[in-house]
Amino acid sequence: MMIYMWMGFVFIIMFIVGNLIFVLKHKHLLIVLLSLEFIVLSIFFLLLIFLSHVNFDLYLLMVFLVFSVCEGALGLSILVSMIRTHGNDYFQGFNLL
Repeated sequence: MMIYMWMGFVFIIMFIVGNLIFVLKHKHLLIVLLSLEFIVLSIFFLLLIFLSHVNFDLYLLMVFLVFSVCEGALGLSILVSMIRTHGNDYFQGFNLL
């Protein structure tokens, strides 16, 4: 039981660090995408802990990984498109209008 508490503590630390990086380093798209992937990794870790604790099948984790890979591929395609059109991933030089 103590191991689940430590794993939950690791999840909370990972989630908070991922959110802090997302909020504080929001000027570059690549860093934002990496922080979002770190948050997804922490949520995957939480699901792994929860599903193994209740002795549930881990097929849900496979579906979660498929959607997170699709999200990462979509983010990378937006990054490549932004770099091709604007030359960098810096949000300050990017005009939304």
